[in-house]
Amino acid sequence: MKKNLFILAGPTAVGKTKISIELAKRLNGEIISADSMQIYKHMDIGSAKIKESEKEGIEHFLIDEVDPKNEFSVSEFHDKAVKYIDDIYSKGKLPMIVGGTGLYINSLIFNYNFAETNKDEEYRNFLVEEAENKGKEYVHELLKEVDKTSYEKLFPNDLKRVIRALEVYKVTGKTIHEVNEEIDVFDIPYNIHYYVLNMDREKLYERINLRVDLMFKEGLIEEVKTLKSMGLHKEMQSMKGIGYKEILQYLDNEITLEEAEYLIKKGSRNYAKRQLTWFRKDKRSTWIDKDNYISDEDIVDVIVKDYTSKI
Repeated sequence: MKKNLFILAGPTAVGKTKISIELAKRLNGEIISADSMQIYKHMDIGSAKIKESEKEGIEHFLIDEVDPKNEFSVSEFHDKAVKYIDDIYSKGKLPMIVGGTGLYINSLIFNYNFAETNKDEEYRNFLVEEAENKGKEYVHELLKEVDKTSYEKLFPNDLKRVIRALEVYKVTGKTIHEVNEEIDVFDIPYNIHYYVLNMDREKLYERINLRVDLMFKEGLIEEVKTLKSMGLHKEMQSMKGIGYKEILQYLDNEITLEEAEYLIKKGSRNYAKRQLTWFRKDKRSTWIDKDNYISDEDIVDVIVKDYTSKI
């Protein structure tokens, strides 16, 4: 029998944290974070990381687990999350995936093959060398002729995924999208209960702007200064996150503080828009419009009632 897996997703600043805590209390759950920035140690303010006092005794996993000097892949997230899911089941509790990183969530609710079959190490290494010698843009352009979908979806900086798409095409003669379509992506070991929080776009953007203001008040600049003193720099995966890359640019005198603040707010709003587009693709998700409810407590009641009716 498949076990239940609860998911609470939504765009940045929509208010997932508080609602997830109340849901965990009501559903006897423990939370696995699906946030690509909160997984890093020492990166608290810019990632809007949940504070210890906000957890209210609810166990959280995949927060503060990775050194920001190290890269962290979707497949690594998948493997760690599955282990924690099993651990939570063993305690008789409900695993709850909470966050806004769509790739992380999809790694658990689609049957993607992370063993990376269709390998060609020699070709992969060749492409890495090409990127080093001719630039990431050159390797990205190679996709244009063989896999236009991936070419348009990926950016040159997504080098690992660009190379993976080229590698799959070389080995199979098919695009990575075509290969994934041949997999029974819904053949997963869980009963999925997937909820997405949403709200009026202008209200969400206002919340994002206020959150960025709060980050500056709480010491975002000092946090990035500390990370920089630890040897972190703009080429590292962790420092490419919104909020961190802009403050690095400011500290390197590439932009003004006003420009950094503007870019962080704009980047966060654009990210929220992309998140919503991503979550809409999965028809299994139940959308909860926060504007239709008086309070978070009402939202929790509705989700609990819906979830319990389906188990």
